[in-house]
Amino acid sequence: MQQLEEKIKEIKTALEKAKDLRYKAEARLEQLEKQEEEILQELQELGVEPSRLEEEIARLEEEIERHLQEAWEKLPQELIQGS
Repeated sequence: MQQLEEKIKEIKTALEKAKDLRYKAEARLEQLEKQEEEILQELQELGVEPSRLEEEIARLEEEIERHLQEAWEKLPQELIQGS
């Protein structure tokens, strides 16, 4: 009989642990959903469609590269060759 009681106690402990993990997972999911909502709102404010995000990132990277090249070309050549 004592073995059954111990087994029941183990099951109760495992069940409580599972409930705790479930609550933590639900809280994390809620947090991530809120974060997703904030990111989507931010994208909307920037005028970027989520489906075109990678395209926009590539465009911005190209723009940065172009501006860096322009800045490099405007540096006096004496400074570049002297280093």
